[in-house]
Amino acid sequence: MGCLQSKTSNVQSPDDESLAADKLDPQSNAEVVDAGDGVPAFKEFGLAELKAATKGFSSDLIVSESGEKAPNVVYKGKLDGGRFVAVKRFSRQSWPDAQQFVAEAAGVGKVRHRRLVNMIGCCAEGDERLLVAEYMPNDTLSKHLFHWDKQPLPWEMRVRVAYYIAQALDHCNTENRRIYHDLNAYRVLFDEDGDPRLSSFGLMKNSRDGKSYSTNLAYTPPEFLRTGRVIPESVIYSYGTVLLDLLSGKHIPPSHALDLIRGKNMLLVMDSSLEGQYANEDATKLVELASKCLQFEARDRPNSKFLLSAVAPLQTQKEVASLVLMGLSKTTVVVPTLLSPLGKACARMDLTAVHDILLKTGYKDEEGAENELSFQEWTQQVQEMLNTKKFGDIAFRDKDFKVAIDYYSKLVVLMSVPSATVFARRGFSYLMNGQPELALRDAMQAQVCMPEWPTAFYLQALALSKLGMETDAQDMLNDGAAFEAKKQNSWRG
Repeated sequence: MGCLQSKTSNVQSPDDESLAADKLDPQSNAEVVDAGDGVPAFKEFGLAELKAATKGFSSDLIVSESGEKAPNVVYKGKLDGGRFVAVKRFSRQSWPDAQQFVAEAAGVGKVRHRRLVNMIGCCAEGDERLLVAEYMPNDTLSKHLFHWDKQPLPWEMRVRVAYYIAQALDHCNTENRRIYHDLNAYRVLFDEDGDPRLSSFGLMKNSRDGKSYSTNLAYTPPEFLRTGRVIPESVIYSYGTVLLDLLSGKHIPPSHALDLIRGKNMLLVMDSSLEGQYANEDATKLVELASKCLQFEARDRPNSKFLLSAVAPLQTQKEVASLVLMGLSKTTVVVPTLLSPLGKACARMDLTAVHDILLKTGYKDEEGAENELSFQEWTQQVQEMLNTKKFGDIAFRDKDFKVAIDYYSKLVVLMSVPSATVFARRGFSYLMNGQPELALRDAMQAQVCMPEWPTAFYLQALALSKLGMETDAQDMLNDGAAFEAKKQNSWRG
């Protein structure tokens, strides 16, 4: 959720292949799409980790469209591994029972689907109640419908939204999560491919008593106004209000829309910007579906299978990517094919793997170079240098990065000829110590020592990504891969 995207966060290793292919449900003739292996397992986060990810819940990182005024504020965050996430922070009055909160969140976390913004964790420490979900970089349906900058959302994309959200609701039903709270245009977000997804936050109760409609009362299901409770049929009613939003491009109170529909004034419902984009017969079918969903009596509304069967035939441009339909651009991240294991680890910001590789590689990349760690004379200074290197390497091996920084800093002063590996190891230690600026400086120093050393470029990419400079980070990955290829070709020659 939210609107920021890391370029390198899209770089995947073979172990992080794209989500599972669409499958067909023979009973409904509807695609059933699994979440696949790209979504991390649900976990409980520590409060310190989420504070760090959101820079102390900085107001600059709020992505809730109501800003700080929202009852439960959503922040964009970046975890240590480089993954972008959305962090929802509940108000103090919500969820007084920590165990109940964690149990509810874990239950929602099991509901995985490609049409959902999947929940990947929660936190319940002290008074804090936090949910963590996948990060969506391309805004909400509300923004694309009501506050667009370049072009209105085209007809085919609106049909796709209606179908994908019906898929998400149907999957929730099959997972026995039949209640979705406050379904509206803010709950639909667009992922990096421009595909619409339904926020999993709506599967959580918003407060201890289950009252969960924050929208204008004119848009809430009639039974909710009577009882203050949500039933499965309430979700269908809310889906109907989203259909009205998609058809009209504006907020029309359901009662007014139904009056227009009964009066056969369908064109008054339709968004004028869509003129010429749809067949009247298709528009009529969606208007009639909205009317069915908005029936006053809950028992008269259709179920999610009916929604799927009604909307599926209206799709006419399935092969066209959502980004193309929406007129959005996506920065294509070309993963160099000759990335070494270190390059791949840096690309996916797997710091544990980077450390392991640096440890195993040792100083062998500098063997035979003029600055190799061998000395003509055995002096007290040389002995001190070797001892300093030894203690630095031990600390680096044991992940005692502060101590490693101290010893490697002494070693840099003692050595008459600087070592690229020492700068690389100290740079990585700075990175693990939360000092990406110093890490970048050391990676650049390593490049000065060995101008065509891929490791120096990969570590620069890692530091730049930590600093939020994603374009520069991608350039460094490409440069590292180019020198990797050059080295491979020289071996073959």
